[in-house]
Amino acid sequence: VGEKLKRVSQMLGLLARHARPGLLAGPDDEGVPGEGGAGASGSGAGGSGGGAGAARLASDLEDMGPTFIKFGQLLSTRYDLLPGEYTDALARLQDDVDPIPADEVRARIEEELGLRVRDLYSRFDDEPLAAASLGQVHRATTVTGREVVVKVLRPDVRTIVHDDMELLGQVASLVDDKTPAGPRLGTATLLAQFRRSLADELDYRKELANLTRFRELAADEDDLVVPEPLARFSTDQVLTMEYVPGRKVTDVGSLGLLDVDGPALAEALFRFMLRTLLDEGLLHADPHPGNLLITPEGRLGIIDLGMVARIPRRVQAQLVKLLLAIGEGDGEQVATILSGMGHPLPDHDAVAFRDEVAHLVSATLTLGSELQAGSVLVELARLSGAHGLRPPAEMSLVGKALLNLDQTVMHLDPDFSPGEAIKANLVTLIGAGLSVSPGTAIAGALEAKEFAENLPRRANRVLDALADGELAVRVNAFDEDRLLSVAQRLANRVTMGIVLAAITVAAALMMGIEGGPRLLGYPALAVVFFLIAALSGLGLVLGIYLTDRRTRKRAEAHERDRAHGRTPLV
Repeated sequence: VGEKLKRVSQMLGLLARHARPGLLAGPDDEGVPGEGGAGASGSGAGGSGGGAGAARLASDLEDMGPTFIKFGQLLSTRYDLLPGEYTDALARLQDDVDPIPADEVRARIEEELGLRVRDLYSRFDDEPLAAASLGQVHRATTVTGREVVVKVLRPDVRTIVHDDMELLGQVASLVDDKTPAGPRLGTATLLAQFRRSLADELDYRKELANLTRFRELAADEDDLVVPEPLARFSTDQVLTMEYVPGRKVTDVGSLGLLDVDGPALAEALFRFMLRTLLDEGLLHADPHPGNLLITPEGRLGIIDLGMVARIPRRVQAQLVKLLLAIGEGDGEQVATILSGMGHPLPDHDAVAFRDEVAHLVSATLTLGSELQAGSVLVELARLSGAHGLRPPAEMSLVGKALLNLDQTVMHLDPDFSPGEAIKANLVTLIGAGLSVSPGTAIAGALEAKEFAENLPRRANRVLDALADGELAVRVNAFDEDRLLSVAQRLANRVTMGIVLAAITVAAALMMGIEGGPRLLGYPALAVVFFLIAALSGLGLVLGIYLTDRRTRKRAEAHERDRAHGRTPLV
């Protein structure tokens, strides 16, 4: 209990230090690719004190442990929520921690694999190659002489993450229900995405499956290599894979690149990542230069596939159309596609959003061959957040991944054109015989493909419902019953008001009666009528107030449900 209270106080302290007005991305946050946007080197320094606050937030998250480090890394992709200096600072979060003692690592391997380390490996290096908040990596040699690396999950990390996620869930509910920023943040949705991502990273069987699949997809790429996982030496907490020697791409300077075919590597990497994303729906969510190695043979090694996102087919098709529209400079179409992909918030300004997107897209055309799709997607996500449109989480992930990919291929080949490479590869992905220019032809082909894929299934559902007598047509028009009910209440209120006015007038006329019983010096009947009119009027006003208050609360609850993506039951 004491530890939980300490954790809660740390979270509240974090909120108190950093939850300030203006932190969320708003209409004043502007960005153009290459000018303070996600790709600009100086974006973290902008703003009056913003850079210092962003650095402090990153430092505080590091101090709070693995769950919050990973959460900060996820927030670094939410360009629609946070200003540029914050996303940049969070993207630089360091995941280096003190290593687990070698004895604990060996004991954990033996517990998971059921054999002694000396029976599994002829050599096992106690000094880790890397130590992170979730696990650490050691180099080893199997008894058959194969060079491998062994990834071991930290013993207590699952318990820590589980406890932190429970507390974060409570904080998310509080933010969504009790703060005005809740509808814009969509904290519960963001936390659900984070929970899924972290669960994948805490289960090494998922990474083993990712390695296997990416290795199959890269089989035809002579310039790429993906390490082979060893399933019999792996569990959900231990992962053994082939050792790929090499140096990080960014550690190889201009002279070192003379020994390899940089343009061929850049082309192969970009083509492969685009194909896995748009054809297979698999996104290597962290293809930064540290996860890419140049091997002694001059090939490019793709390692660390713990963060692989699955992109829904619908989003894949929308991304293709979005990239095509950007390449064609069609700002209206880009805005339309983004509006269809995203979730409009109550303050969504469609006209201003369309104008801003059109300006951004026209500005990207001037870049020509220097167009970087990652930077453009990042800025589109920022514009969406600024104008009350919450884009799908996958779009921000794709933007961040392409941004890292652009930096890598530009290092390998300074003359590489990501924009031209996207156009060239889209033709291959969609099918031979289709021309990229004009882009509307390919967009139309995609629409036809979606229609043809979905038509049989939808037609079967309609015919089955018709045969069973269960076919229902729902028209989103005005609710006649509700309209009649409201009209009836309005008529009753007006009628009651007229009756009360008549009683009041009658009572005033009776005041002139000389005879009959008196009450407080006035005719008793007139006083009674006055009291009836006053009490009935008070009751009418009170009823109107309470009814309007209940209606207003139901409307607010309905808006919250819409903002959270929930369908109201009533």
